[in-house]
Amino acid sequence: MLKITSAEFLQGVADLHQLPKNELKEVLYIGRSNVGKSSLLNKMCNRKSLARSSNTPGKTREINYYIVNNHFYFVDLPGYGYAKVPEQMRAGWKRLIEDFLKRGRPIALGMQLIDSRQEPTPLDLMMMDWLEYYEIPYLLVLTKSDKLPVSKLSKQLDTYRTRFSQQLNEGCCRGIVPFSIITGDGKLELLRMIDAHMNHSLDQKKEAV
Repeated sequence: MLKITSAEFLQGVADLHQLPKNELKEVLYIGRSNVGKSSLLNKMCNRKSLARSSNTPGKTREINYYIVNNHFYFVDLPGYGYAKVPEQMRAGWKRLIEDFLKRGRPIALGMQLIDSRQEPTPLDLMMMDWLEYYEIPYLLVLTKSDKLPVSKLSKQLDTYRTRFSQQLNEGCCRGIVPFSIITGDGKLELLRMIDAHMNHSLDQKKEAV
């Protein structure tokens, strides 16, 4: 089981020419502006304020890199879907993120965050389409799961499994994981999946040699 022993902010990237020179494997945090990406990243790293969440959703427009265990990166992509962001900025975000995903190889796993209480937005579905198109393995992480009664969360999981059965069975989606930053439910499963995809990437590299 993966254990995170160190995590530090490395740099913000506003242009792909600024990407870290040391090309380590990447785990992506993807989601709309108020879905809880910063809180999830902090919880995974056992740090309260490693990833700073803004009081103004949609304010962060950089790709933030965090180096974990001096071995791989957590990458926090800019949040999307905030209505007050100008159209020109939204268009720039789309170009930046799609160009980022096109690189493919350094990305070990994407984590697509969706509020467990809500339906996926059109932008959530667009992001999933991009992950599928560029053949990036990813998880659907249903955040704020503690805010739903157990029975309702179970029904929501069944709904998601049915709706995205094709992505789960034939596509790049590797699973659906409910997560709560309050209880920590889902953290061990995410660590297990990150570990598995890091090792899978290493195995693939060995086979190619």
